[in-house]
Amino acid sequence: MNKIYTVYILTNYNETTFYIGVTSNLQKRIWEHKNKFAEGFTQKYQVNKLVYFETTDSVETAIKREKQLKNWHREWKINLIKEMNPDFKDLSENL
Repeated sequence: MNKIYTVYILTNYNETTFYIGVTSNLQKRIWEHKNKFAEGFTQKYQVNKLVYFETTDSVETAIKREKQLKNWHREWKINLIKEMNPDFKDLSENL
């Protein structure tokens, strides 16, 4: 069985800050963010609302995509999120 890797974007309540990460267990990782087990940036800025994710079966592809998205302009990230999630709903509720 192949592992699935997820590139995901989180934002805060006011949707002013974005965080991009990679994980092989999205449910667990989001739980960690929401329960403040993920120290650092996401905890400091209260970034725990899942607004976008995409999956791949290649860890190399996931890491490459994460780096690509981190280099994108804010407007590009917003447009990408709106393609999947136009209302910026918290997608973690349906995981």
